[in-house]
Amino acid sequence: MVEIVDAKFITSAPNISKAPESVEQDEVVFMARSNVGKSSLLNALTNHKGLAKVSSTPGKTRLINYFDITFIDRESSEKSHAKFVDLPGFGYAKVSKAMKYDWEKNLTDYIAQREQIKLFVHLIDCRHPHLDIDTSVSDFLFQNCRENQHILQIFTKIDKLNQKEQNVLRKEFPHAMMVSSSKKRGTQKVIKIIYDILQEKIDET
Repeated sequence: MVEIVDAKFITSAPNISKAPESVEQDEVVFMARSNVGKSSLLNALTNHKGLAKVSSTPGKTRLINYFDITFIDRESSEKSHAKFVDLPGFGYAKVSKAMKYDWEKNLTDYIAQREQIKLFVHLIDCRHPHLDIDTSVSDFLFQNCRENQHILQIFTKIDKLNQKEQNVLRKEFPHAMMVSSSKKRGTQKVIKIIYDILQEKIDET
């Protein structure tokens, strides 16, 4: 069993030029449309309720937040380290067009140019699986993802769907994961997959 035993905030950055210096490819980037439950999932994965702040105003946060994460493999007692990167939520920001353009350019530059990223985690609300903005983000990731990078698609708030609806979603997106942060459903599987990708035990995008 793999667990996250420690998680702490490092710093915030407005763009790639202010990102922490690192020679390791150890970053796991979490990205989602605003109000999908990204902060709640980060808190659930790390078992740290206040790690990522859940904003009452969707789209308010415009900084890239970095967290130091420590994994432990309970079978071997080996510890390993990575960085979780919380990107600003997209889609709801109540800001000027000029500011929104700069903000979105900063994010796309970061996604396309940040070589330290090992895994992109794209979160989607299970109740709205076909929104244009999520399709655009998914297409952008697949177009810009390097050979040594991975993409993990996760549907959040799965407890909001009945079993039949869940089955339909799983059939349509067989490689995606389904989670419920409030019910702690699927979170352990997400931790294991992230860990395996970081340890290069999985070779899939």
